[in-house]
Amino acid sequence: MIHNIRYRIFVYEDENEEELIEGLKNILPTAKIEREVAEGMLEDKIVILSGKIDKKKEIKEFLKTLLAMDKDFLEKLSKDLNRKTDENGNLFLRFSKDSACNEKWEICDTGDSIHLKVKIAAYPAKKEVAIKLLNEVLDEVL
Repeated sequence: MIHNIRYRIFVYEDENEEELIEGLKNILPTAKIEREVAEGMLEDKIVILSGKIDKKKEIKEFLKTLLAMDKDFLEKLSKDLNRKTDENGNLFLRFSKDSACNEKWEICDTGDSIHLKVKIAAYPAKKEVAIKLLNEVLDEVL
C-alpha cells in the first residue's frame, strides 16, 4: 500500500534539535536522519533534518499506528484526501512538532511541523487511484 515515506523537519535557532529528533522518532522510530544546514531569509541558521523510510516492516508499523488514531481524526483525513494528495499519488501529512515531542501523533495544517510525503503504491500512480485506495483502507477502520 505504501512504497516509501520521506520526512523533513526544519529546526529553527530557537528550537531544540535533539528534542525534535526524538519527536520524529516517536513517529518513525527507525528514521536515519540526514542533516543539512541552511540560511534563512534573515540570515538565521536553519537545520533541515530529512530522510526516507522504505522497509516494509517499518512502513507497516507506521500505517498500523496511523490507522489506530482517533476516529474523528481519521474521518477528517478521509475528507481531506483530495487536498492532501498530489497528482502522482503522494499523500502529504504534517504532524505537530510539540505533540510528537510529547509522544503523541497530531496531524496539523501548519507549515512549522514534521512533514511526511507518503508514496502510495497505486497503479497507475495517479491521484484518483491513490485516493480510492486510501479511502478503502480508511473505510475498514471507520
